[in-house]
Amino acid sequence: MTSLDHPSISKLAAALLEAGLSPAADGIRLLDDEVRTAAAAAQALGVEVGAIANSLVFRATYGDEVRPLLALTSGAHRADTATLAALVGADEVGKADPAFVREHTGQAIGGVAPVGHPHPVRTVVDADLARYEVVWAAAGHPKSVFPTTYADLVALTGGTAADVAG
Repeated sequence: MTSLDHPSISKLAAALLEAGLSPAADGIRLLDDEVRTAAAAAQALGVEVGAIANSLVFRATYGDEVRPLLALTSGAHRADTATLAALVGADEVGKADPAFVREHTGQAIGGVAPVGHPHPVRTVVDADLARYEVVWAAAGHPKSVFPTTYADLVALTGGTAADVAG
């Protein structure tokens, strides 16, 4: 049984508090089922799929070094890896496997929160999310989400706002 006491959800709540946002007021929600896709999250919440901030972790390669890159993208479209690479100055950006995602975020694919990771992760936030008054993001577990705004998402993550669809 998942609860708000889940370690990853607690880390997100602590990060929200540190940023001056109240987790209770921001309404971290536990859903009945896992919502590992934007479509599933949108259906569970009764919102447009574009208002879902997909948390996609990529492997960004800089020469011999590989670093995590978090792209918070609108559920209405896909992130373009060549565009992401150009935005962050990487030689290449590619898909991360579940072990890489967990290593760098402490969370499982399908529930990666924008913050609350063991170490800060470079983040790009899809400018298309600005179209929505409320944006829903994962809260650290595949059954948890929280509402925020595009501006708060950029500020909370220290992310770069950009067109990520290419």
